[in-house]
Amino acid sequence: MSRVGKFPIPVPKGAEVIISGALLTVKGPLGTLTHNLHPLISLKQEDGILKVNCNDESRESNALSGTTRALVNNMVNGVTKGFERKLNLVGVGYRAQAQGTALKLQLGFSHDVVYQLPEGVKAETPTQTEIIIKGANKQQVGQVAAEVRAYRSPEPYKGKGVRYHDEVVLIKETKKK
Repeated sequence: MSRVGKFPIPVPKGAEVIISGALLTVKGPLGTLTHNLHPLISLKQEDGILKVNCNDESRESNALSGTTRALVNNMVNGVTKGFERKLNLVGVGYRAQAQGTALKLQLGFSHDVVYQLPEGVKAETPTQTEIIIKGANKQQVGQVAAEVRAYRSPEPYKGKGVRYHDEVVLIKETKKK
């Protein structure tokens, strides 16, 4: 088994894990997530701890054990704590505004960009130049953040655009005469 796959997954109070055949369902205060388990992998639940087991000794099941453990751990953390991604808008006139299930962005185009948020993802705008994307599904939160960033990714000369909170943009030197 892989190194990651050997670690047990603690299930905190408030989270409920249901294993029915190959379908795993994790319920918590922030929502419900499901995952179909691969036939080479099985899960066992004992005393509030989940363990990932390989059904055979193949190389594929070894790799899948670590992947499955990471996915299940993200599901448990997502329904209890949740995930968030912060974005910053850098540029004159660049603004964001959360409107229910939509995110209205002014990014220097002739029109406003309205991004419809998928089910289970919320966006907050504490200031006009900050966006916080929250949700229980880590993959979905990261995908939404990447799609919002793709509307105007940071350019290398002035650094204008939508960037992740912890992202460092290297600024190029301009052309000399």
